[in-house]
Amino acid sequence: MTQETITLNGITWNHTRGYVSVVATAQRFHELHPHVEINWHKRTLQEFADFPIQKLVDKYDLLVIDHPWAGYAANSGTLLPLQDHLPADFLADQAANSVGQSHPSYGFDGNHCALAIDAATPVASYRPDLLEKLGVGLPQTWDDLLALARKGAVAMPGIPIDTLMNFYMLCSTQGQDPFVDDEWAVPEALGVQVLEQLRELASLCNAEIFNWNPISVYEALSRRDDLAYCPFAYGYSNYSRKGYSDNLLLFADMVAIDGNRCRSTLGGTGLAISTSCSHLDITTKYATFTANPQTQQTIFFDSGGQPGHRSAWESEEVNDRCHNYFHNTLPALDRAYLRPRYAGYLHFQDHAGDPVRDYLMHGRNPREVLAKMTELYHESKEQFA
Repeated sequence: MTQETITLNGITWNHTRGYVSVVATAQRFHELHPHVEINWHKRTLQEFADFPIQKLVDKYDLLVIDHPWAGYAANSGTLLPLQDHLPADFLADQAANSVGQSHPSYGFDGNHCALAIDAATPVASYRPDLLEKLGVGLPQTWDDLLALARKGAVAMPGIPIDTLMNFYMLCSTQGQDPFVDDEWAVPEALGVQVLEQLRELASLCNAEIFNWNPISVYEALSRRDDLAYCPFAYGYSNYSRKGYSDNLLLFADMVAIDGNRCRSTLGGTGLAISTSCSHLDITTKYATFTANPQTQQTIFFDSGGQPGHRSAWESEEVNDRCHNYFHNTLPALDRAYLRPRYAGYLHFQDHAGDPVRDYLMHGRNPREVLAKMTELYHESKEQFA
């Protein structure tokens, strides 16, 4: 008897890493389950970061999300609590093979809302040919970074969300996580110091960076010949693969400040299922298919994905094909700072980068920036009070 055709719809973001990888797993899943069609749709990276998932869950069965949504998901019940629908041994394997805190980042108040199919944090990247031409080695310290920036060879993403993540990074690196137990915890003296450090670095970069996200940086770095190094941007292994762009980028750990390597802010993506989905049995099968170690090391990676399963990061074959991207950056993932995930946090994240970016562009009073951030924090805590 012919099975009824099941059509599922998913939403991800519009880069090879985010889109082609899940289209490939959907196609293979269809070949294994011919009655299942999975249609993936895409949105911009900015929409991925800040577009409300409550506006997506009625339209899409599958959602690729950022982990700060975990608190909202637990509070609202919009995403399927996977601990109630997936095998315990599967989730145990995911936990045991987490890249840094990628797997636990999707859990909040006992509710696990997504599978960590993709892992990322800001890392360093460079053009080896251009560093050689400049006669310099890979920067190892903050002072090395500033020296290279004075040569006009450095770029970093400068849109609000990325400047905020870099603010988090420098706070955490220098002894104080910006949030502790979901409470804003940046001392004024450290906050001022971090803003001044970022402004000094930004002043040595071309102003075009203030319109750039990480993808924009990598496109410029791999296609132009005036930029040799990016000190921190969410990593994209695609650019370390032969033939992906005009010039190959290599990736490395970040510089050290006072002997401590920068502790950047964990990113990556999770595969979630809407509670509005009408076909939970087959949808959970697809989710586990995409996140299992075999798929992560093969179809997912082969199609431009950046796996979330640790076995792929440690695979010699995977690393051989991307110039050791995963091997070289794994230490940064393992020490990365985990953002808050309380239900109202996204209000803070969506707005706090604006005053940071404005300060990097124009200067003025850094204490006013910190005061605005504190105000936004209090607003965020009131969102679901």
